[in-house]
Amino acid sequence: MGSQGRSGPPGSGEGEGEREGRRGAAQGQGRRRKRGKARSARARGPEGAGAEAEAAAGRAEPGGGAGRGSGAGSRAAMTAAMATAEEAEGPALWRLPEELLLLVCSYLDARALGRLAQVCRALRRVTSCDPPWRRIARASLNAGFSRLGTDLMSSVPVKERVKVSQNWRLGRCREGILLKWRCSQMPWMQLEDNSLYISQANFILAYQFRPDGASLNRRPLGVFAGHDEDVCHFVLANSHIISAGGDGKIGVHKIHSTFAVKYSAHEQEVNCVDCKGNIIVSGSRDRTAKVWPLTSGRLGQCLHTIQTEDRVWSIAISPLLSSFVTGTACCGHFSPLRIWDLNSGQLMTHLGSDFPPGAGVLDVMYESPSTLLSCGYDTYVRYWDLRTSVRKCVMEWEEPHDSTLYCLQTDGNHLLATGSSYYGVVRLWDRRQRACLHAFPLTSTPLSSPVYCLRFTTTHLYAALSYNLHVLDFKNP
Repeated sequence: MGSQGRSGPPGSGEGEGEREGRRGAAQGQGRRRKRGKARSARARGPEGAGAEAEAAAGRAEPGGGAGRGSGAGSRAAMTAAMATAEEAEGPALWRLPEELLLLVCSYLDARALGRLAQVCRALRRVTSCDPPWRRIARASLNAGFSRLGTDLMSSVPVKERVKVSQNWRLGRCREGILLKWRCSQMPWMQLEDNSLYISQANFILAYQFRPDGASLNRRPLGVFAGHDEDVCHFVLANSHIISAGGDGKIGVHKIHSTFAVKYSAHEQEVNCVDCKGNIIVSGSRDRTAKVWPLTSGRLGQCLHTIQTEDRVWSIAISPLLSSFVTGTACCGHFSPLRIWDLNSGQLMTHLGSDFPPGAGVLDVMYESPSTLLSCGYDTYVRYWDLRTSVRKCVMEWEEPHDSTLYCLQTDGNHLLATGSSYYGVVRLWDRRQRACLHAFPLTSTPLSSPVYCLRFTTTHLYAALSYNLHVLDFKNP
């Protein structure tokens, strides 16, 4: 009996230890079952995981103390299953439509977009699209966007243009020489597609660019002759080359054919010419400007002769084809910038009122129907807005070394380039500030030369001097 009394009743002693062991084994088995369910949920994807969680929640009905413990475990299992489902779906960013994802990226700056592209291939693809870079490009220098936001070079990825734009802003470029000539020249130049047209003496040469844009095929595509003296100026319009010569004549050449016409236009050298919409305007040292038609059968028939009472150095037709502006030598008591009606030849208005004597305008260009830029002997570039005032320019930039400004060019947005009279200095300006951004002297002291003409693309700048045609490569500095 004593030994039976020591063994105790079934619920005490060794009986309790056995129940503890069974409970621990059951809990371990439950944990293994949950891990197995989580693995199977991941294998089935987010839908299977969600269904498993709902089933677990349905089985867990609260009731008494044991019910409450079982419900808490079911809620934990459901949370784990939902987390597994979210992992299977990926980050919340990927659940956005592509349009919204591109919109979010468009608010980032260039550095943030560059870092985002390093996260994964998918984000690299998104950040390589054009929309996230458009806002940055519109605020950049020479990125191929106009002031109104029009994309002028839609065939080139915007991201690549923004990269090159940083080189323009920082002045990083590689200088080279495309052409050389033995005698001193006063060359003029135009760009069209992949071709460069440049005047040398009394003819015009056409060259094709190589793919890098920093070199030319040595053999010319074409040679356009006809003047008896040097070509002073020429423009490209309607598949024609319209040239002004020192012999007082205007030449008209079809680019892709042998058609050529030359006619007497002025009594002295023709300094400038422009052409838009089958209308030619010319300006001469003989103190006149004339209007001509560019139509077969009427070439050489003068429509209007305007007495400017001063030598005409520059001329430009308005984009609306309703008027044109002349830039004169400023040797009289009137403004060197005057606007004339294209249909009647009557004076419409003059620009500015404080030009000093001799402040002749050597280059003028319309940027829009109501805005234009001018430069010349008074060492200033002036920006005129006809909607605001014709008496005073809205912005001006002064050449730091008081050099005459022979030519100018703009990207239609923020970048302005000018060519100076000494040492072949090309200057870049950010039109949002008054100070010069960068200066590139292209000649040394013994070979000092003006920059007679300059043109640029989004990747290269070309400058024509007395003895050389220079290139500044901003794509591969």
